[in-house]
Amino acid sequence: MKFRYSYFEVIEKRLWLLGILIAIFVSFGGLAEIVPLFAAAHGVKAAEGVKPYTPLRLAGFETYVKSGCYTCHSQMIRHLGYETQRYGAASSAEESVFDRPMQWGSKRTGPDLARIGGKYSDIWQLEHLKNPRNLVPESNMPNYDWLIDMPINVANVQGAMRAHQKLGAPYTEEEIAKAPQALEGKSQMDALIAYLQGLGVDNVPVERRPQKESQL
Repeated sequence: MKFRYSYFEVIEKRLWLLGILIAIFVSFGGLAEIVPLFAAAHGVKAAEGVKPYTPLRLAGFETYVKSGCYTCHSQMIRHLGYETQRYGAASSAEESVFDRPMQWGSKRTGPDLARIGGKYSDIWQLEHLKNPRNLVPESNMPNYDWLIDMPINVANVQGAMRAHQKLGAPYTEEEIAKAPQALEGKSQMDALIAYLQGLGVDNVPVERRPQKESQL
C-alpha cells in the first residue's frame, strides 16, 4: 500500500510540481469545455430570410449596447413553459448570428426583449423611452429622452458595417456606401426604436415571424 501511494507523497512535498500539475489538468478541463463551444459557434448560420441589420437598426444596436440596456434586459427566452407563455417562442442561436456582441444576457430587472418587435407601436416605444413611468408607473428604468437630440455618427455605423463584414456579415460595398442616405435626419432615438421593433421579427426565420393582422 505504501508503494502504491508513494507518488502522492512525492507530489505533495514539491509545491512547484503540484502547481504545474494543477495548471495542466485545469487547462485540459477548460479546453474540453471551451473548444466544442467555439466549434459550435462557427457552425451556426443565419436562417433563411434573416439578413444583417440595416444601417438604422445597426445604429440602434450600437445605442442599445452603449446605453447598457443589456444589464437589465435579456434577449434569451428559455425552453420553459412559463417563459414561452409570457414572451413567445424560445430563442435559438441563429437569431443572434449577426449580434456582435450577442445580447442574450442573464439578468431581467426588466422584461426579456427577444420578441418585443411589433408588440407596441413606435409612438408607445418613443413615450416609454422618454419617460418609462408615464406608461409603466412602477418602472425603475431611467429616462432616455436625451437620445432624441443625439445625432447618429454615420462614420461609426459605416465602420461597424465593415467590421461585421470582415466577421462574415454579407454587407456589400454598395450598402455601406448608401448608409449615409439611410441615416439622414435620424436620431439615436429613431435608431433605437427601429432596433427594438425588429427584435423577434427581422432576426427570426420567415416561417416563425409574427403574422400581420389583416387591414380589411
